[in-house]
Amino acid sequence: MSAKRKPAKTASDNATEGAVEQRSDGLQRCWPQSYLGLSHDMLVYHDTEWGTPCYDSQALFERLALEAMQAGLSWNTIINKRKAIDAAFHDFDIERVARMSDEIPDLMQNQAIIRNKRKIEATIHNAQVALNLGMPFADYIWSFAPDGPRVNRPKSHEEVPAVTQESIDMSKAMKKAGFKFVGPTTMYAYMQSMGIVNDHLQGCFRCPEAKTD
Repeated sequence: MSAKRKPAKTASDNATEGAVEQRSDGLQRCWPQSYLGLSHDMLVYHDTEWGTPCYDSQALFERLALEAMQAGLSWNTIINKRKAIDAAFHDFDIERVARMSDEIPDLMQNQAIIRNKRKIEATIHNAQVALNLGMPFADYIWSFAPDGPRVNRPKSHEEVPAVTQESIDMSKAMKKAGFKFVGPTTMYAYMQSMGIVNDHLQGCFRCPEAKTD
């Protein structure tokens, strides 16, 4: 989930510039309580996943699929449906998802998930592409971050980009490989979600302190 992704409603849509709010648990967060308060799962996602490096192929594929499913929707909607989506797609086991073409009619009847045929078909297609990369999916994804995770430490939501040259390059490479729903904005949101970049604002407890050496 990108802090500036459109047209989906994001955390920054309800925040003032540079806002870092303190919740009742005493922790300061860069996503406002009014937004996080919509869902306990959103709070957990902010606190434990967003910006945290992930190196597991199955988890990385799940996050790629969820980012694609968000198009035109709020991230809160995706997080609230996440458990149902995971169950419907066999916890995003890549080999299993690649064989799901026959399950599309059933998926389209599942009211607990995102019933968008193009997104469902793209998820299955992307699993098939991932299996033909000639390397583990995690190795492929992290090849786009040769210097490892990057901590940006932005001072305000205005400093968090919606797209970068790195996400443009990643998008081009993944499209060339055959992946779908991997535009530059989606790819930057993906980079945030799986920890290639950490865009938690300064003052947020998830933002690492600046190195002094």
